[in-house]
Amino acid sequence: MKITTRGRYALRATLALAKLGGQDGTSVPVSTLSEVENISSIFLEQIFFKLRKAGIVTSVRGPGGGFCFARPLDELTVREILEAAGEDLDFVSCDKQTEDCDRLGFCLAHSVWSEVTRLVNDYFSSVTLAEIIAKNKISGLAGSSAGSRRAEELDDGSIGA
Repeated sequence: MKITTRGRYALRATLALAKLGGQDGTSVPVSTLSEVENISSIFLEQIFFKLRKAGIVTSVRGPGGGFCFARPLDELTVREILEAAGEDLDFVSCDKQTEDCDRLGFCLAHSVWSEVTRLVNDYFSSVTLAEIIAKNKISGLAGSSAGSRRAEELDDGSIGA
């Protein structure tokens, strides 16, 4: 398993969306998310198209448009975000139990890879966006990055108005 840039950016962007108000129905433009997270707006559009298709976010068109969450943050897991972004969460292809493997049925290592895949997927399924936001507020990480400072500036209207 390797989480690609698309998967990492999908998680970062959804967390930024949550921090900027997308959880309360307030739409956040892709341009704002792009600036706060320093991610190409074109790439974010592609990611959010997939997230919308998966029912994670909804979009609002026109002036003041953008994206907001379709469900509460405590119902959205890291696994859902990564899978919606197109990540393959299997460690090795033989975890899919296909007949492509000529060792299937007697490979001693298969059970190791299957168990690791299960553990990681169980973990990703157990972590919600709400928990990540809450944990970072408690530890003080939520406001420590330049992107977070930029989000606060945008939020208070002092820059970018």
